[in-house]
Amino acid sequence: MHELTIMKNVVSICEQNAAGSRVTSVTLDVGELSGIVPGALEFCFDSCTKGTLLEGASLKIIIIEPQVRCNGCKALFGARAYHDSCPECGGFDIEILFGEELRVKELEVV
Repeated sequence: MHELTIMKNVVSICEQNAAGSRVTSVTLDVGELSGIVPGALEFCFDSCTKGTLLEGASLKIIIIEPQVRCNGCKALFGARAYHDSCPECGGFDIEILFGEELRVKELEVV
């Protein structure tokens, strides 16, 4: 359950950027290929925010669907796994453009 460590780091990033202000809402972008379980992040949020500037804040997670480009035929397509082939040419030389990310997208502070 590496989501606990990830959430501790998210809280730290948010506190640094809140500059002493109370955080009321946090929005995260989580890519489907990131290997992160959004439900586990949500589970860890309350315990990781206790006693911090984020205590009582809400958490919103936006799931980012993978976007992939085939380096053979340049087709763009969605993928469900790293080993998916291009639906246009069947090639496996692909580049993942989106879907691996985890980032703090937005903070609301008061």
